[in-house]
Amino acid sequence: MVALTNIEENAMKLTDNERALLARKLLESLPPNHSLDDEIEEAARRDAELEADPSMGMTQDELRKSLGR
Repeated sequence: MVALTNIEENAMKLTDNERALLARKLLESLPPNHSLDDEIEEAARRDAELEADPSMGMTQDELRKSLGR
């Protein structure tokens, strides 16, 4: 698990575009039978909650502060 932690730390040092490209490559490397249905369903549920109550959201600056950046 140490290797994964190191990879994660290094990945977070990449630019936004580099991380997006890496994420795409990782997702594309998954076997074809890997389903994202549960993740998509969860994202849709969260989006609906935010649409119903926009006060639940936060700005990008608020997110960064909450992450200690």
